[in-house]
Amino acid sequence: MSAVCGPEAEAVTRDLGFDCHDVSPVVSLRFPWDLGHPTMPLLELLIIGGAVFALVHAVRRHRGGDPTNLALWFASLIYLFVIEPPLYFPEWFGLEQRYGFIFAHNQFTVQFMADRLPLYIIAFYPVISQLAYELVRSLGIFRSRGALSGSVAVAFACQVFYEVFDHLGPQLKWWAWNGDNHIVNHPALASVPLNSMLLFASVSMGAMTYLVVRLTGSPAADGGPRRGRSLVLRTLVAGVLTPPTMAIAGIPSSFFGGDDPNTTAQAWVLGAELALLWVAGAWIVVSHLRSPESGRAEPLSAFARFYPAVYLVGMAAFWLSALPAYLSAENGVTDDGTPIGSGPYALVCFVGAGLLLGALRRKAPATV
Repeated sequence: MSAVCGPEAEAVTRDLGFDCHDVSPVVSLRFPWDLGHPTMPLLELLIIGGAVFALVHAVRRHRGGDPTNLALWFASLIYLFVIEPPLYFPEWFGLEQRYGFIFAHNQFTVQFMADRLPLYIIAFYPVISQLAYELVRSLGIFRSRGALSGSVAVAFACQVFYEVFDHLGPQLKWWAWNGDNHIVNHPALASVPLNSMLLFASVSMGAMTYLVVRLTGSPAADGGPRRGRSLVLRTLVAGVLTPPTMAIAGIPSSFFGGDDPNTTAQAWVLGAELALLWVAGAWIVVSHLRSPESGRAEPLSAFARFYPAVYLVGMAAFWLSALPAYLSAENGVTDDGTPIGSGPYALVCFVGAGLLLGALRRKAPATV
């Protein structure tokens, strides 16, 4: 039995419909029409297309004198390649006792690392960071309130846009969590671990944005925007330093962990941190919008005008396709045997994301 396909991985991937022993160690390719669920190629198109759109926008802003978008796009990838391998293969890093087997992705059109890493997941990191940053930047929050408040608002925006995806994936077999992993995957809200909701969906993105803005947004020695080696090194530092911020945010709940974790206490702690994020993020956005001193928002880019709305509409369509099975589920499991996420929480996130888009359309000047 291979080290990358132990008993837990074997059980989880079997439920997804494939055998983790029968995978390519480097890269695998499939026809989109052969995937396990009809939403999967559409999801790939939505996310990979968004990543390309975000990169084009970032390059345009870099040429216009602002390297922040481009630095954030690449810092997201650096963060991905720092954080994901230990989560996929903890035994390679001596972390199997600390993390255990956490989850597995289903098989998509393009897959890497023994079918653990789909191409669309690589694209998702820059997509969600660019979506949230560009939305908050366009509202003028970074300009008027600074890097810290802007980054908290980004963490909040990531929460509402990410969780409409996070609470749907397990039901549609986009991925599957290892329910037997009580180290990382519990406590959970429905099928989604609270650690994922807080640390991955918000803390990491907010912290990475703050690092990128502070490290790459300041002028170079000649007074111009940062370019070349300086920009590359600072982008690299921002991506590498992002994972430790997640560990710091996870310290409060870790006091109730150990060999016999108190998941109830952990749920209260993580829930309180998540509630604080909602309160702080919503307060920053609302107070900024209501302030007569906030001034006009930044000119609205084509990416900010179109992609967040397209993303949200796409996720809403996926949810509508999954709604009959969700409503007929018993004890949190559909007739197909897949776990459901929290519909009420996803609905609140949809509302929050919709309000952010409404504020953007109302406040921002014409497209540039």
